[in-house]
Amino acid sequence: MQAENNKNNIKTLSFGCRLNTLESEKIQKMLNSRGLCAVVANTCAVTAEAERQCGQAIRKIARENPNTLIFVTGCAATRNPELFSKIPNTVVIKNSEKMNLDAYLGALDNTEYAKSCALNVRNSDNCAELSKKFIQIQNGCNHDCTYCVTRLLRGGAVSFDYNDILSDARDAIKNGFYEIVLTGVDSASYARIYDGKPFLLSDLCRRLLTDVPEIKRLRLSSVDPASPEIDKIIDLIHSDNRMMPHLHLSMQSGSDTILRAMRRRHTAMRVRTLIEKAHNITFGWDIICGFPDETDELFNETIELARELKPIRIHAFPYSPRPGTVAATMPNQIPRNISKYRVHEIMNIADNARNEYMKTQVGRTVSVLVENNNIARTPDDIPVRIAGTAIPPRTICDIKITSIANNEFIGQIV
Repeated sequence: MQAENNKNNIKTLSFGCRLNTLESEKIQKMLNSRGLCAVVANTCAVTAEAERQCGQAIRKIARENPNTLIFVTGCAATRNPELFSKIPNTVVIKNSEKMNLDAYLGALDNTEYAKSCALNVRNSDNCAELSKKFIQIQNGCNHDCTYCVTRLLRGGAVSFDYNDILSDARDAIKNGFYEIVLTGVDSASYARIYDGKPFLLSDLCRRLLTDVPEIKRLRLSSVDPASPEIDKIIDLIHSDNRMMPHLHLSMQSGSDTILRAMRRRHTAMRVRTLIEKAHNITFGWDIICGFPDETDELFNETIELARELKPIRIHAFPYSPRPGTVAATMPNQIPRNISKYRVHEIMNIADNARNEYMKTQVGRTVSVLVENNNIARTPDDIPVRIAGTAIPPRTICDIKITSIANNEFIGQIV
C-alpha cells in the first residue's frame, strides 16, 4: 500500500501497483480546485488478499474520519462495488470513470460531506519524496491470460500520446528528477501511429532520450518477454548508457506447460534467447506459484530455469483464483500452503543469484542515484550505502563499491 499526503484537503490512498499511485496523483490534481475535504482510495484486486486489505484499510479510515467523504475507485471497487458502498461516507467510482471529474462532482448531489476538516490518514511513500519519477505511458491490456482480472477491470490497451508523455518528462526534469521510469499495465504493447508509421515502445524510449537530453537514467517497469520490442530495448541499452541495464520480465512461470495453461505468449526458450543476447543486462522476474495443475515436476521446471538464467530479483506470489477468470474454474487447484512454500523456495534462488552477482561487482565504479539517508541505487536497482558526507537525494554520482553488508553494497564517492 502507498499513500500520499496532499494539500487542499484531498488525500489519496493507493494500493497495489505504482500505476495506481500515478493515477491517484492525477485525481488529486483534478479535485484540488473544488474545495472538497475528501480521501480518494485507489484500490487493487490483483489477489483476494489485496482486495481484503483494501476493504480493511478503507473501513478504518471511515471510522477515524466519520465526517469525511471517501471516494473509492480502482480495480477492487470496480469488481465489487457493493463491498465498498456499504462503508459509511463512501462513493464508488468505477475504473472507466476514475479520470472523469463529472463522475466525482455528480456523486456529491445526494451526499452530505464536510467542506473542511482535519483528515486522519496515515501516510507512507509520498511520491514527491521519491528520487525517480514514474510516468504512465499506457493503460489496459488486450491479452487474455487465464488468471488475470486486471484486464477485465481496466479494459483494452490504450497508448498515451507521445506529446503528453514528453510533457510529463520535461516536467519531471524541471522538478529535479533525472531518472524516469516508464510504466503501464502492459508497457511492452505501447503502440501509436504517427505520419502513417508505427511508433512503438523502443521508438518512444529513443525519442525521449533525444528530445529530453537532460534525462540521465531511463528505466522500464515490468515488460512482457513475448514482445519483439524487448529485443529492440536490449539493443538500445547496449547503445545508450542512459537506458538502464535491468529489465523486469512478467515471466509468471518457467514451465511451457503452465505458460500454455496461462495463455502466456512466450516460452522458456524465448527467455533464454533474450538473456543470451543481453550480455551485461540483469533481470528480474514475476512468478506465480501454485497455478492450477502445477505439479512438483512442473514447478521444478521453473526452479531449474531460474538456476540456469540467474535473475537477481524475483517477485513471487501464490496464485489467487479471481472470480470471472478462466483459471478460477480450472481443476486441480493447488493448496495455499504448497503455493506459499514454492514462493519461499524460488525467492531463495533469486537471493542466491543476487548475492553471487553482487560479489562480482566489488571493486567496480558505478553510477548511482541517491535516494534518502545516503542510500542509492545502482543501474541494476541494487541498494548501495554510501559512506561519508551526506549527499542530497536525486543526486547522480559515481561510487566505488568496496564491500557488501546486509544485502546492500557499501561504497565511496570517487
